[in-house]
Amino acid sequence: MQIHLRFFASLREALATSQETISLPHEVKTVEQVREHLRARGGVWAQALADGRSVRMACNQQMAEAATPVSEGCELAFFPPVTGG
Repeated sequence: MQIHLRFFASLREALATSQETISLPHEVKTVEQVREHLRARGGVWAQALADGRSVRMACNQQMAEAATPVSEGCELAFFPPVTGG
């Protein structure tokens, strides 16, 4: 399955990319599993998307929970929490 990834704000800076399209292994079926798959790249990926880091996720422009399923061609966005002022 191929999905589109987008990274915003400090995550975009840390990962040195704003977007990419990836092919997922068949066992990766949820938003959290995608995050785990990306962490497995190691280095800055493991740091930026670490378990203890507060990262928000959206699937097809809708806020997503860890268990949200991903599907062929979906857009998954990762971004830090945003505060208003």
